[in-house]
Amino acid sequence: MMDIFPQFLRDHGYAGVYLLMLLDAVFPIFPSELVMPLAGLLAAQGQMTLGGVILFGTAGAMTGAIGWYWLARALGLVRFTALIDRFGWLTTISGHEVELLRGWFARFGTPLVLLCRMAPLVRTAISIPAGLVRMPFPRFALLSLVGSLAWSSALALAGWLLGGQYDKIHAYLGPVSTLIVGTLVLVWLVRMAMRLARRK
Repeated sequence: MMDIFPQFLRDHGYAGVYLLMLLDAVFPIFPSELVMPLAGLLAAQGQMTLGGVILFGTAGAMTGAIGWYWLARALGLVRFTALIDRFGWLTTISGHEVELLRGWFARFGTPLVLLCRMAPLVRTAISIPAGLVRMPFPRFALLSLVGSLAWSSALALAGWLLGGQYDKIHAYLGPVSTLIVGTLVLVWLVRMAMRLARRK
């Protein structure tokens, strides 16, 4: 797995960083916790710049966040929940989880957008309740941008700082990255199977 991601990023450069971060926001089996440090490693080797990696990684994350926000805002709670109940198995989001996030949003308010943007698992999903309650878009965009920029910067910088040790850490990160992605795929397959079984 450690060979697949670096090769994809080497072949596609900044576009690859953008695409993988966008996929993380839509179909979270390509976690940014792997993508951005790897991009930072490649930046340390001179194949990209650290600033460019952060810029395009943040742009990919923001594209996904804004897409979820406007989809939820345009459809509203009833239609969005119906959409998730029908197709949510593709993204591992359920109607119950949407309602749970909406409750958190109502309780903790808009700072939750900033905090969740830097947290695994809920990083993308927080866009949904923000759209459902029609949070003002400029505020949503600003908080999301700050959170996404901080998250992308921290991960890319970590990889960049380890750039000189790439050969040494490759042997350790390979099994770990394979385990992470494999686990995410397995969870997605199990959830998909369970939801399809309930529908039948």
